[in-house]
Amino acid sequence: MYEYVKALHIIFIVTWFSGMFYIVRLFIYNTEASQKSEPEKSILNKQFTIMIRRLWFGITWPSAILTLIFGGWMLYLFGSVPAWLAIKIAFVAGLYLYHLSLHNIFMQQMKSVFKYSSTQLRLWNEVATIFLIAIVMLVEVKQA
Repeated sequence: MYEYVKALHIIFIVTWFSGMFYIVRLFIYNTEASQKSEPEKSILNKQFTIMIRRLWFGITWPSAILTLIFGGWMLYLFGSVPAWLAIKIAFVAGLYLYHLSLHNIFMQQMKSVFKYSSTQLRLWNEVATIFLIAIVMLVEVKQA
């Protein structure tokens, strides 16, 4: 049973990260489109808004929730929390905070509020990569 739950956990981690990486790219494109002149600006913003909403609620949020469900189930089946796992859980908590920060940007962009430049968003997109590296290293290297 544990291996099936683990497989589903990994699948939803992959789709969650894919959603987080792509959503920031769409935020960047939407931000850059907002600086164009009409009618190009309205046409692009309308299309990016549709794409952002579908990605966020169709893939990214469901994947985040399912990752948490299957991760919690694995934790229950695992039965103990070694030090490496406690550290991983702390990084995962940070990743959920990052996800919530993306939700905040999502809400702003749905109101056509662009508080961050495309450069700032590009830098913010790298935060997910840092979490990914830290979490994978903890899981695979453990006590090395």
